[in-house]
Amino acid sequence: MQYRKRKNKPLLYQYYLQKEYQLDNKKTRVHTDSSTQLCSSCKLNSAFYDVSTGETVCSNCGTVISERDEVVDKDPKTTNQIGMPTSLAFPDKGLPTIITNSNTDASGTLLNQDQITSVNRIRHFDKTSVNNRTEIRNLRNALVIMAIIKDKLALTDPLMERSAYYYRKALEKKLIKGRSIREVVVASIYASCKELDVPRTLQEIALAANADYIFAGKCYRIIASKLEIRPSIVDASAYISKIADNANVNQKTYKRAVEMLDEVKKDSISYGKDPKALATAVLYRACKSEENEGDHHKITLGRIAKAGDISIVTLRKRASDVRKVLQR
Repeated sequence: MQYRKRKNKPLLYQYYLQKEYQLDNKKTRVHTDSSTQLCSSCKLNSAFYDVSTGETVCSNCGTVISERDEVVDKDPKTTNQIGMPTSLAFPDKGLPTIITNSNTDASGTLLNQDQITSVNRIRHFDKTSVNNRTEIRNLRNALVIMAIIKDKLALTDPLMERSAYYYRKALEKKLIKGRSIREVVVASIYASCKELDVPRTLQEIALAANADYIFAGKCYRIIASKLEIRPSIVDASAYISKIADNANVNQKTYKRAVEMLDEVKKDSISYGKDPKALATAVLYRACKSEENEGDHHKITLGRIAKAGDISIVTLRKRASDVRKVLQR
C-alpha cells in the first residue's frame, strides 16, 4: 500500500490514511474479506474492517462481528519461546517438574496442616514417578556418561544431541537389553562422529568412557544395522592436522603433506584404505622429503606411527602405496 496525499480532503482523513500506511508497513494482518460477512444482529451485508482495532464491525448497527485477527510480525528478532530450549541430552528434555519445599501458596500464605499433608503426598508421587521406570533410570545413567565423555573429548552440543537421539532410539527398540550401557553410549557417540565428520576413533571414545572398545564396536554394528544408519566416509584430511600436532611437525611440512594427500586421493590405490593410516603415511612421506632436502630434522617411523595411533607395519604398507603414487 502506497500512501498518497489527497487534495481537498480534511487533515483528519489524511492523518487516518498515514496511520493506516504505517501500520500496514509494520505488520501483516491475516483476515477474511469483510464484505462477505453478514451481521448477526441486523442481517445486513454492511461490515467493514477497522484497521486501528483489528475488528470487523457492522456499519449499520455497530455490532462487532469478529475480534482482532491474527497478527504476524515481520521482525525476525521476535520469538515466542521463553526459558531454556528443549534438548534430547537431558532425561526430561529440559522440561522438568519442580515442586518447591516451601509450604506456602502463590500469594505467600502459609498452608494448613491438611494442605501440607496433601502437598507432601504430591511431592512423594512426583519423585517416585520419575524414577520408578527402568527406561528412565537407564537413560539418566547413559546421559551422565555422555556428559563425561563430552567434557573429556571436547565434543560439541549438536553432536551430543545426535548421540542422545541414537541412544533413545536404541532404548526404544530394546537394543540395550543384555548389553552394557557404557558400550552402547560409546557406539552412539561414534555413530554421531562418523555422521558429522568428526575425526574421533572408537578407541578414543571407549578410553574416555572406560569401556571395552571391542564390545563397543559390536554394539555400533548392531545399532547401525537396526537403526539403518548410513554414515559418510571420513576424509583422511580430517586426521592429518591432528597427527601433525601430535608429531610436532612444522607448518611447511604440514602444507606439503596436504598437497601430497590431494594427489594420493585421486588415485584408486587409496580406495578402501583406513583414512587415518593413509594420512599418517602421507605425513611420513612429507617428512622424509623435507629431510632429504635438508629442511627438516630426522623423524623416525615409530614416532609418526605413535602420533597416528597405528602400528608400524600398517604405516610401512601405506607409505609404500603413497610412494608408488607419487613416483608415477
